[in-house]
Amino acid sequence: QLQASGGGLVQAGDSQRLSCAASGRRLGTYVTAWFRQAPGKEREFVARIQWSTGITSYANSVAGRFTISRDFARNTVYLQMNSLKPEDTAVYYCAADHSYTGRSTGGYDYWGQGTQVTVSS
Repeated sequence: QLQASGGGLVQAGDSQRLSCAASGRRLGTYVTAWFRQAPGKEREFVARIQWSTGITSYANSVAGRFTISRDFARNTVYLQMNSLKPEDTAVYYCAADHSYTGRSTGGYDYWGQGTQVTVSS
C-alpha cells in the first residue's frame, strides 16, 4: 500500500514536499514514480526513481524545479517541488512497480490515493 501526503495550497514561487510511504512491502528493489492529473486532463508522468541505483528521470515541465528522492529507512519516496507555478496544480499520485522504468501509467502496478496540490497565482 502506498500513502501519499503533503499536498495543500501554496502560492506561486513557493516550495512543497510530497511524501509517499509504503507499507506491506519494501521498496528497495522497486521503481517509484510520481504522476499528476489536472482537472479535465489525463494523468501525466512527473518523475521516477529506481531505488536500487538512484537513477532518476523527469518530465521536461518539471526538470530543474522538482527533485525525487528515496529514504530506505523510512521506506518512503519524496517529491521536492520548488518554484511552483499555477500550472503545477493537480492531484499528485505516487506509483510503484517491480521493474517498469517507463512513463506510462499502465506500467505501474501499485498506486497511492493521490494528494491535491493547488498553486495560486
